[in-house]
Amino acid sequence: MTGSVQEITQADFDREVLQSPIPVVLDFWAEWCGPCRMVAPVIDELAKEFSGKVKFGKVNVDQEQELARRFSIQSIPTLLILKNGEVKGRQVGAASKSHILAKIQQAL
Repeated sequence: MTGSVQEITQADFDREVLQSPIPVVLDFWAEWCGPCRMVAPVIDELAKEFSGKVKFGKVNVDQEQELARRFSIQSIPTLLILKNGEVKGRQVGAASKSHILAKIQQAL
C-alpha cells in the first residue's frame, strides 16, 4: 500500500489497517458519489507525498457496508485517520488538499 491507494475490504482490514505499524488514512467512498471523485486525485497525491510514513486506503461503502457501519459512516466522502488501530481524525465531506493535509498532520 506504500505510495499508492489500496482498496480495503473487510477481509484484509485487520492486517492492513489495525495491525499497520504506521498511521492509515481511509477514504470511505462510492462510485456514484461526485464529491468522492473530486477528492480521489488529492488522496492519490497525498499517498505519494507520505509514502512510507502513512498508508492510504479506500473503502467502497456499497461493497463494504459492515466497515461503514463499524465506523458510523453516514456521509461520503469521509476520511478517517487511524493510528495504532484507533481513530485519531475524521474529515466528512470533500475538502481541499491543504485542509486534508492539516487533518493528517494534526492526527499524527
